[in-house]
Amino acid sequence: MKIAGNTVLITGGATGIGFSLAEAFAKAGNEVIICGRRESKLKEAKNKLPQIHIRACDLSKDKERESLYNWVTSNFRNLNILVNNAGIQRMIDFKTGIHELVNGEDEIDINLKGYVHLSAYFIPYLLKKKEAAIINISSGLGFIPIAAMPVYCATKAAIHSFSLSLRHQLKDTPVRVFEIIPPTVDTELDKGTREARGMKDRGIHSSEVAGAVMKALESNAYELAVGAAENLRMGARKNPEELFQRMNH
Repeated sequence: MKIAGNTVLITGGATGIGFSLAEAFAKAGNEVIICGRRESKLKEAKNKLPQIHIRACDLSKDKERESLYNWVTSNFRNLNILVNNAGIQRMIDFKTGIHELVNGEDEIDINLKGYVHLSAYFIPYLLKKKEAAIINISSGLGFIPIAAMPVYCATKAAIHSFSLSLRHQLKDTPVRVFEIIPPTVDTELDKGTREARGMKDRGIHSSEVAGAVMKALESNAYELAVGAAENLRMGARKNPEELFQRMNH
């Protein structure tokens, strides 16, 4: 697939992987739209990349997803790439009951429902394009989970499954479905959970993930694990229990 001359919408595009993707797509010669919940972060991103377009949007809310779709398709008629990237990560201990689960941001709404609903909104629009793509950012933890983050890992496993099914449904259409599987990335996604688990390795830079996305597009590599995430992807097929125990020791 071509990597220049596209119009790209990136969710969660103001920071982390999303912003590195915005940089990579803009540098390659694409029109880039990013959305996110925090207006201040969107403005910071716009200051760094003046050519991008920004839109505040809380993807956990049905009406805001619909509003985003209507705004994008009204103002950017050449849109042909949707990057589902927005996500949050929380530590939740189910031994404490319902309290931790409901007193915080909803990972299912943002990490899974947002991807599914935006795909459903945009696919009929993308089907009209000569060449189009949906890029889903999942995680190596969707293959081998860390038990301290059960909902996050479950949503990423669901995104892998969803990507497989979507790719099959769209196989005879102009819309290609990519899944990019990052390892641990040095972003603010975890909101301190890595420190709480005693992790010293902050992970790879988000620009490495963005570079992998561009290579995947150019070579039509529809499922691409980045760096150490390949060990989790392959380990899930060969020795999942051993790898799970080692990661959760």
